[in-house]
Amino acid sequence: MNTLTTFRAAGAIALLALAAGAAQSQAWPAKPVRLFVGSPPGAPSDITARLFAEQLGKLVKQPVVVENRPGAGNSLAAMAAAKADPDGTTLVLSPDTVLTVNPQVYKSGDFDPKRDLVNVSVLGSFSQMLVCHPSVGVKTVAELVAKAKAGRVTYASGGPGVPGHLATEMFLEAAKVRMDHIPYRGPAPATQAVLSGEVDCGFLATPTVLPQVKAGKMAALAVSSSTPSPLAPEVPTLAQALRQPHLDVSFRLVLQAPKGTAPAVVAELEKRAREVMATPDVRTRLQNHDVVAIGSSSTQAQAVLDAEMARWEPVVKRLGLKVE
Repeated sequence: MNTLTTFRAAGAIALLALAAGAAQSQAWPAKPVRLFVGSPPGAPSDITARLFAEQLGKLVKQPVVVENRPGAGNSLAAMAAAKADPDGTTLVLSPDTVLTVNPQVYKSGDFDPKRDLVNVSVLGSFSQMLVCHPSVGVKTVAELVAKAKAGRVTYASGGPGVPGHLATEMFLEAAKVRMDHIPYRGPAPATQAVLSGEVDCGFLATPTVLPQVKAGKMAALAVSSSTPSPLAPEVPTLAQALRQPHLDVSFRLVLQAPKGTAPAVVAELEKRAREVMATPDVRTRLQNHDVVAIGSSSTQAQAVLDAEMARWEPVVKRLGLKVE
């Protein structure tokens, strides 16, 4: 085969690939879409997923069904999505910790979220609220720091490497103090442990604990984001409480598709994601659940995740986190 024939053949193949990608984009989605979430109902990722699914379904004229698959720090849902057909009809929404922390904590030879999933968009961000049981006798971060320096204080989380665990450890490092970590299998039992007084404190999802705070069953000390929560503007930020203005412990919610999903389909998904998250009603409804709507491009999502990996890697190494 001469050179000209070779170029012609290569060109024909390229055109066929482009045509196939365009056809797949135009046909997407040809069937209902599944959106996996690695957290239980009521968590920030679940709330965001359900609102996003509702709006996306209206745009693409197909049902978008949310499936909760909690476990392994949200990794089970990501693994299930990675093993699905890469046709754009199986997606996953996860906290950024699935990509930035979990690969160092949960060792799995057949799954790597950075290798097996494609970033579509950062849909939003969320923070956590530091709460303590009333019996601990503290109402401010300063009082908690003083109590931790004087004796043993415990904190609960939904497991190693989850946002609540990381937020607390970032707080402890900034405050130069120590508290004992009591991990649970998910945020619900961790919340119940603090509510019952079994564990002293914890960084937990604001919408989940705020009713308990208002009922006097928990004391709210701070929020982990750099700006106050719209749900509880009277609660100081961790940065304010520690007088460290650059301290921001917030987390991102990342929409992903299986590796191998056609670029044209990823582009269409990204376009729809940005469209949904720019809707004023969506932004307001998410704000009412303490989630900040973003809707980034795929490229922006990767840049954000690279920065988060650089931030959390030394924390994970310092803590020696590992779950076999």
